[in-house]
Amino acid sequence: MKKDLSKISGFFKLSVSERQALISKLVNLNKEEKQILENFGYFSSDQLDLISENVIGSFCLPFAIATNFKVNVKDYLIPMVTEESSIVAGASNGAKIARICGGFHSEPIKSIMIGQIQLTNITNPDVVKKNLLENKEYLIKIANLCDKTLVAMGGGAQDLEIREISTERGQMIIIHLLVNVIDAMGANAVNTMVEKIAHVILEKKMVKAQINLKIISNLAVHRVAKCSAIFDRDLLGGTEVIERILDAHVFAKADPFRAATANKGIMNGIDALALATGNDTRAIEAGAHAYASLTGNYGPLTDYYIDNDENLVGSIEIPMPMATFGGIINKHPMTKIALKILDVRSAEELSQIAAAVGLAQNIAALRALADEGIQSGHMKLHIRK
Repeated sequence: MKKDLSKISGFFKLSVSERQALISKLVNLNKEEKQILENFGYFSSDQLDLISENVIGSFCLPFAIATNFKVNVKDYLIPMVTEESSIVAGASNGAKIARICGGFHSEPIKSIMIGQIQLTNITNPDVVKKNLLENKEYLIKIANLCDKTLVAMGGGAQDLEIREISTERGQMIIIHLLVNVIDAMGANAVNTMVEKIAHVILEKKMVKAQINLKIISNLAVHRVAKCSAIFDRDLLGGTEVIERILDAHVFAKADPFRAATANKGIMNGIDALALATGNDTRAIEAGAHAYASLTGNYGPLTDYYIDNDENLVGSIEIPMPMATFGGIINKHPMTKIALKILDVRSAEELSQIAAAVGLAQNIAALRALADEGIQSGHMKLHIRK
């Protein structure tokens, strides 16, 4: 390894081709590797250079379709971007088992995101809270001046909440600005709003405190997707398999080591759908795992019980800040195709579908674990690959 290999001054100022040439020289890429690097797929080098930083190439993953999904009585083809074939197979199988009993039923979802403002160095928390609440309507109005288009579409800042927390560095006041972002993920709109009202709070000397962080929260507790389905007893493999599934589920409820793997399986499907539709997998993952810990104990995002017909009823509850416009969604040609395949009308509908995908993925994994074991089908697909 060359000394100071990664110490490259002004790398971001180079063109894509210049970066390719430099990296090729530094790591001794051969002719075939250089040709792969120069294949940008359906992008141009200029487009890629605008989307990210220090770009030297493009990266392709399989674009697949999960089948059998019926959500709120509507049929869907589910686009998935993943390198793991068992994810697509599992989701399709889970949806098939739910379909015989009517498919998945997802509840309405509000598109409310939280923007946080951190106040520190507080001498009198009660006075600070009183002053902020007295100016609540004014601050909401100021926030909505930041995005008149969002407000005109029926969204915008809707409420302001005050929280007091204890930390290692003393008491802090946290302002929560609740913003209806409609069909966007909402980070840019929310961040702009909290930065603006923080400035106004300081300018108007509303409180005696120092303002520190001003940023969106990825724990979207007001944007939670709730979905349920009845899974046919016979298609699951019978009563004995259902009992084993329930044993596996309570294992996850009692043990965070198992719960982490159970929730990872849920996110397998949701992440694959999020990637296909240009959504932020990191934000969705962070919110999901934080939500799984809200009670103070990390647990599974799903729940199960046996109904009067001896079928298995499953449900999922998970923050789901999915978007249908903004960011990479407007720039990536495959996300446009994915959304066309899905035929969704709103971010709410997409979030409802995503929750169903997570539940389908979870029941498929639990069934495999409780019956033949996860490796049987998994390895067949690996051998094929």
